[in-house]
Amino acid sequence: MTSSAALRAIAVFDIDGVLRDVGNSYRRALADTVEEFTGGGYRPSTEDIDRLKGEGIWNNDWEGSQELVYRYFEAQGKRRETVALDYDDIVEFFQGRYRGPHPTDPNQWTGYITQEPLLVEKSYFENLTRDRIAWGFFSGATRGSANFVLQRRLGLRAPLLVAMEDAPGKPDPTGLMQVADQLIPRGSGLDGLPIIYVGDTVADMQTVARAKTAYAQRWWLGIGVLPPHIVASDDAYRADYHDALKRAGADRVISRVTELTADYIQALIQA
Repeated sequence: MTSSAALRAIAVFDIDGVLRDVGNSYRRALADTVEEFTGGGYRPSTEDIDRLKGEGIWNNDWEGSQELVYRYFEAQGKRRETVALDYDDIVEFFQGRYRGPHPTDPNQWTGYITQEPLLVEKSYFENLTRDRIAWGFFSGATRGSANFVLQRRLGLRAPLLVAMEDAPGKPDPTGLMQVADQLIPRGSGLDGLPIIYVGDTVADMQTVARAKTAYAQRWWLGIGVLPPHIVASDDAYRADYHDALKRAGADRVISRVTELTADYIQALIQA
């Protein structure tokens, strides 16, 4: 990383839907889990999951799976408190699909996580460093899952990461601030540098919006990224997703994270 005195901005990245395509992994595991715990009665579609994520409070896919199971049974006339549902069982099933039968050992993972297409290469972050953009990661993924893509697949060495275990879930901005403080310590004289958070969900952009209120002394910008399944969708659905990110707090919305270059950032902060 370059000397902090030379920095132009910092960029903090979400991971899922930004650095890796999770349409056939996390989302598939979520659908599998809901189908399992509704006894085959309901398998959420991509649109169903998008609507859930669009509520801005279901960044945790285990909790999202549980919520969709409850809603299914509520639609059948049952009260959720009468549904025999164990959250730990949901997590265990989900992880078995996502990671495989040995979920605690990354060297033996065989699940959906091994099939995720990458949306970025290591050289992208090397170029940010060269262009004096500091970077780190704030993700709702577990540390193990996040480091699987950051270290093992992208080859980043000891990346700065705040993961699920390290901070409250989004849209709480605490984790985002933790990354910012490690990249630019408060009192360093660089508090005026722009801090850009890059994410693909309503919760991500709400995180930036809350940071602007909770940590108003800092300069926050939100960049929404359209996840791959949205980029591939029809114009109207893509426009709806774009608008939802903007309403949630995105200053700009892009179709791929690699569009966020040093030149793009420079134009953004000069706008």
